[in-house]
Amino acid sequence: TVIYSKNETERLPIASMCKIMTLLLTFEAIDNGELSLSDTITVSAEAAGMGGSQIFLDADKPYEVRELVKGVVVASANDASVALAEQIAGSEDLFVSEMNEKCRELGMADTHFSNCTGLPKAGQYSCAKDVSAMFSALLKHKGYFEFSRIWMDEIRHDGGRITEISNTNKLIRFYDGCDGGKTGYTAEAGHCLAASAQRKGMRLVAVVIKAPDSKSRFGDVSKMFNYGFA
Repeated sequence: TVIYSKNETERLPIASMCKIMTLLLTFEAIDNGELSLSDTITVSAEAAGMGGSQIFLDADKPYEVRELVKGVVVASANDASVALAEQIAGSEDLFVSEMNEKCRELGMADTHFSNCTGLPKAGQYSCAKDVSAMFSALLKHKGYFEFSRIWMDEIRHDGGRITEISNTNKLIRFYDGCDGGKTGYTAEAGHCLAASAQRKGMRLVAVVIKAPDSKSRFGDVSKMFNYGFA
């Protein structure tokens, strides 16, 4: 049920909110038995060299799927996203084809993906309505909440190195009932956030694209939650 909307089908870049679809396909693979959180993935040099937000994976080293998923959900890690995509589909390009196929399945008519990270790339766009649809689909996978509520944690690398991570979605700490979300930021996309909160058995999803600053996106989503719960 849509409670409030504004420009909900306007096609815009959504930065790292693209990873919502990456996570949806990952949790589908886990629930279908094609992948397990305890499986080990050897990270490719291409994945390890993604840059941007990352958990500084070592190329040609083994990582548990659980750690990679945690890196994507909590820290919005580009390197972990590509590592998972390559494991699930064989290559990022093939994985992106699966992402776009899933768009068609979910009726996301105003979305097209060009990569699995949300890094700027031609032909990549979505809209608030479609982000809400894919995020709602992700929330049906109970395993997601094992990671989405984490505030601070660490990623352990082969050889003892540790990367400390903290959740990019500040609302899980500061908004009562918020238990999941995905941020995004690039210069072209602005500050983005899709988040969900639940109170007394009622779950809300709110999406903001192209906020002028980080504080605004968290404030706007909080206002929408307050309005919805009220």
